[in-house]
Parts: sequence; structure tokens; C-alpha cells
Amino acid sequence: MSKKLIADGVPWESIAGYSRAVRVGNTIEVAGTTAFADGKVIAPGDMYAQTRFALQKIERALQQAGASLHDVVRTRMFVTDISRWEEAARAHGEFFGQIRPATTMVEVSKLIDAEMLIEIEATAVVQ
Repeated sequence: MSKKLIADGVPWESIAGYSRAVRVGNTIEVAGTTAFADGKVIAPGDMYAQTRFALQKIERALQQAGASLHDVVRTRMFVTDISRWEEAARAHGEFFGQIRPATTMVEVSKLIDAEMLIEIEATAVVQ
């Protein structure tokens, strides 16, 4: 079975030795994805906007791997303030309201940058 690596060019990929997504067979794993682009955090302080941005990045990675959001079976959301869960959930629901993957949301003490409020992973299985 071949392995396809998907990169998005953030500096941490080469430093830490990881890919945005990896496809093996019909399974795609998308790495923890944040609202980071062009060397900066997008929408500091805005959980909803950061969630949307991260999910858009996940969608692009899935497309590069030959899949779509409809193939997602699992998401994991790591938030720095669980009291703001509804903001993240609202954005997640806009992308997955009809797809309804298994989902987990947990609070973490911090992410790689203090302005990051959420990091999201996804698993997709292409039918």
C-alpha cells in the first residue's frame, strides 16, 4: 500500500518532521491544524474564526489527498478554554452538521503559540 504525504508549508513541518496529512490506502489522517498562515496566528482571540480557519485548512488537505469533508469519520478539538466550547462547536457544526463524525473536544493548558485557541485533528475514510 502506498503512502501519500500532504504538506502545507508551515515551518513546523520540517522542524518536527511531520505532514499536514497522510493517506494510506483509503484512510487519511490530518495532523493537528490551527489558524496559522503567513507566519502569524489568524484571528487572535476569536475562537469561532480560528475554528473555521482550521477546518478550511483541513478541507484543503483532504482535497489534496483525494477526499472531502464527507469522508471524515472523526475529529478531535483541543481548546485552551473549554468555557468557549459553543463558539468552536458552532463553527464545527457549520462544516459537519450533516456529516456528523465522531467528535471529541478537550481542554489543554496551551498550544504552540499563546494566541492559538484551538487545534483540530481529523480522520477520513474514503469510500
